[in-house]
Amino acid sequence: MKLTDDERAMLDGREGRTRQKAIELLINYGTALGAESLVDTNNVGGYMIADRAGYQQFGGDFDALFSQMCLDSEERLEFPKVKAFSCQFETDMDPELCEIEGKDDEDYKRFKKNEEWLAKTGIQLMCTCTPYLVGNVPVKGEHCAWMESSAVVYINSVLGARTNCEGNASATAAMLTGKTPYWGFHTDEHRLGTHLINVETDVRGSMEWGLLGYYIGKVVGEKIPVIYGVKTTPIRDDLKQFGAATASSGGVEMYHIPGITADAHTVEEAFGGKKPLYSLKYGPVERKYAYEQLNLIGGNTDVDFVMFGCPHNSIQEIREICGLIEGKRIKDGVNLWILTPRSIKDLANRNGYAKIINDFGGILMADTCPALGRLMPKGTKVMATNSAKQAHYLPSMMGIEAWYGTTADCVNSAITGRWEGKLK
Repeated sequence: MKLTDDERAMLDGREGRTRQKAIELLINYGTALGAESLVDTNNVGGYMIADRAGYQQFGGDFDALFSQMCLDSEERLEFPKVKAFSCQFETDMDPELCEIEGKDDEDYKRFKKNEEWLAKTGIQLMCTCTPYLVGNVPVKGEHCAWMESSAVVYINSVLGARTNCEGNASATAAMLTGKTPYWGFHTDEHRLGTHLINVETDVRGSMEWGLLGYYIGKVVGEKIPVIYGVKTTPIRDDLKQFGAATASSGGVEMYHIPGITADAHTVEEAFGGKKPLYSLKYGPVERKYAYEQLNLIGGNTDVDFVMFGCPHNSIQEIREICGLIEGKRIKDGVNLWILTPRSIKDLANRNGYAKIINDFGGILMADTCPALGRLMPKGTKVMATNSAKQAHYLPSMMGIEAWYGTTADCVNSAITGRWEGKLK
């Protein structure tokens, strides 16, 4: 691998042992992937939250814990301040809601000490899978090194930033060095479309975009779909749900909607002048298939848990939910959780939305989600959600049934305790 002078200095240990280990890791990682060089990055997102077992195993020594967990090093390394602008994605709890989440005082103390360590290391405590909602908005062409599949597909596609879906080790090493291997979605040739999807039915609203994304992920896997024929311009939250669905049912890290997403104005440009490998359609039959797949593990219509916020809710989505629940009351025995970034939770408080949610009987929760934190109300059996990602993952992860539908369908199930959603 060709190294620059500053990369060689880190490799030679002139910037300390920790950065030396980090650059070694990136060189080995990049070499295995066929990268011939590294590229500068000043925008990295990763997960550096210690679980309870790890925290106890290392006696609360975060340097030792993350040396092993995030740099694959048995040697205890002292973490200096990160070189790249770096943010923490989601965590495993909202420290303000420990009792509701089933967390105890030990969990709370672990979490707060972990936050202190992150801040000391220079990592921004955004604590969300949607950093682009709270100020970290990379621009077209910017080289990033992000984890979190739904965030990766969003910034690659909608914003035109450049990142592969990184792991714990490569993201942490990028934070410490300001470097990431130059391969994959960092290169022009790897960003070209592979599959043409002709949309033959109207797609409006987050549920419909979730269905479209879920179907596309199923059929293209890890390839790059180019979506043609969309008649209504989606809003940001539609594309957020769409990308999360493609990444969940398949492994999509980038897509093109020519004229809407960042990289291509036309179908021809999206394919770089080449012919698509496959041309597929999305019509009423495919739409019905996606809906049935997402509701395959729903049988019991007695709902006891309603969840909004995977990926995390924007303030617009919270506003929409509050418009549906204001002046109403949740059914006894049903729980409603609304997940959002901590800074948007603060905004919701100031706008009066948190009070509306509380008066309804719901919970506004920050920093985490049921999948990452393995969190659900005690005794949950049947969930309703407007998130294709959670409907896909949670049944197998948590042993529950799940229903997928519109925001209004889910609010109705919170009020009635029954699932009555249908594909209209």
